[in-house]
Amino acid sequence: MKSVSDQIGRNVTLASLPQRIISLVPSQTELLCDLGLEDRLVGITKFCVHPEHLKRQKALIGGTKQFNFDLIDRLQPDLIIANKEENPKPAVERLAEKYPVWVSDVFDLNSALQMITALGEITGTFDKASMINREISTGFAELGEKIQETRRQTCLYLIWKDPYMAAGSDTFISDIMKHAGYDNMLETWGEKGKRYPRISISEIVSLSPAYIFFSSEPYPFRENHLVKLREIVSSSCTLVDGEAFSWYGSRMIHALPYLISLSEKVKTNAAD
Repeated sequence: MKSVSDQIGRNVTLASLPQRIISLVPSQTELLCDLGLEDRLVGITKFCVHPEHLKRQKALIGGTKQFNFDLIDRLQPDLIIANKEENPKPAVERLAEKYPVWVSDVFDLNSALQMITALGEITGTFDKASMINREISTGFAELGEKIQETRRQTCLYLIWKDPYMAAGSDTFISDIMKHAGYDNMLETWGEKGKRYPRISISEIVSLSPAYIFFSSEPYPFRENHLVKLREIVSSSCTLVDGEAFSWYGSRMIHALPYLISLSEKVKTNAAD
């Protein structure tokens, strides 16, 4: 028996090295695969799109908010990986009554690296986890050196429409924005800017950020959605890959070249 702590301070007891793992979080599903644990994954969500083939080979236990508890029982997991923000607390607590449930709480780059280390430790893949962390840390250090050469820009990151919602302070998205050279205007918006606030068009106009990013997820913004705001704001409106800003885990390695290229793209758009 082994007792470990998760990122919300709960003690999780594992009878042995986990062999039947369910992941309730897409970004952590991809991480588990990159840790070499694909064969040990028995269940994932319908939103676990990386790697592409996984949904054809693993049991789909539902989404990230609603689970098929009967199917989970049939899968008999010896470890379930969840997340404080993405998965509903009552559902996680219900699962924890039967199974070891390790819950992550990721709100910045450092907590993401800690999550990777912890999952490496409890799954017996610590060396691989350390290698992934080194690659991420090195890449973000290099990104930091590149953006030091340019002036930081103000930005608003939209994640939803009707009503508009944005990534506020104390979020992983906001921290990645900061690392990529953008200052999230909602970081200084007081209590209104906490987490994921609703924001009106008049408030967007008043904030007047240099850039407005329209994320590809959770709301699938497309180019036509930018037209309305482009008519009333002076900001540079840009579609961005939501995975690059919100997927904590090994996806951060793939995000780094994108964040560098995005920086060049928005600067070009602003100059036009």
